[in-house]
Amino acid sequence: MERTGFEPFGEQLVSATDTQPGSRTSKLLLRVGTGLFWSLVAGIVLARAAFFEPGVYDGFSRVASLAKSLIF
Repeated sequence: MERTGFEPFGEQLVSATDTQPGSRTSKLLLRVGTGLFWSLVAGIVLARAAFFEPGVYDGFSRVASLAKSLIF
């Protein structure tokens, strides 16, 4: 007899073999989707690094120092 796992609230746990895609097409789509996702992540990170402007937040520091001088 097979032991079935339950979580604390009584829901039956799904085994790892049930969540794996069964067909070859499903596995291919999973790999393509994962590759597309990570390539988009890498593209966004590289684009942000390429177009980073260090002086963007200088205006905020001026406003913060003005507010500090007005308060104190």
